[in-house]
Amino acid sequence: MIAKTKEDFNGLIEIGKICGAIRDELVQATKPGVTTKALDEIAKAHFERHGAISAPKGEYDFPGYTCISVNKAVAHGIPSERVIKEGDLVNIDVSGSKDGYFADTGVSFVVGEADVILQKICDVAKEAFDAGLQLAYPGAKTSVLGKAVHEVAKKHDLTVIKNLTGHGIGRSIHESPEHIFNYYSRWDDEILKDGMVIAFEPFISTNEEDVYLADDAWTYQTDESFVAQYEHTIILTKEGPIVTTL
Repeated sequence: MIAKTKEDFNGLIEIGKICGAIRDELVQATKPGVTTKALDEIAKAHFERHGAISAPKGEYDFPGYTCISVNKAVAHGIPSERVIKEGDLVNIDVSGSKDGYFADTGVSFVVGEADVILQKICDVAKEAFDAGLQLAYPGAKTSVLGKAVHEVAKKHDLTVIKNLTGHGIGRSIHESPEHIFNYYSRWDDEILKDGMVIAFEPFISTNEEDVYLADDAWTYQTDESFVAQYEHTIILTKEGPIVTTL
């Protein structure tokens, strides 16, 4: 989507704030003993209160209002009766729509006392996001963002997940540009435009560079590695990026 009007900007910012608020409340509520299903119910109540719609459920009939992934599950984890434990690596991913505008945001964090490597990948995911954000201006290419992410990962002796990518967003949950890779690639490289809306989401991995689909046909996971994600929805402008989901 290319945001052009005041209505576009206001609509994108409104749903961004809603998704960001849901994400933050779920992070605060993630304590040892809580189930991922209970967290998802909190999100459901928020969507309903704000007159917004869960994108996974509304667009794909996903079995949950949010995606909650734990430990070796990297993305699109299904909320369930799984009980969160001390030291778990959790990813909360919230996307939704209101009045025809969409936002997508996610964060990985460790519950309670953190293992050093798990905290490291969470910190590096945010550092990689910040590095890419500094380069997210009209006229730049999507590959520049990917290169920045990969360079941050390598600096910390980590790597990136290559088959999960950022994407365009705005009037639907997935739009052009179809891929914003977390490494430098000339394939499907696009020039960022003034007003373009993107979901930028570095995935930082301890070792493996690819995820695979689990038997539930929704969850992406790894065999041995831990992975952290950090994602926001951004409107690109000549004056600088507007992060709608802070």
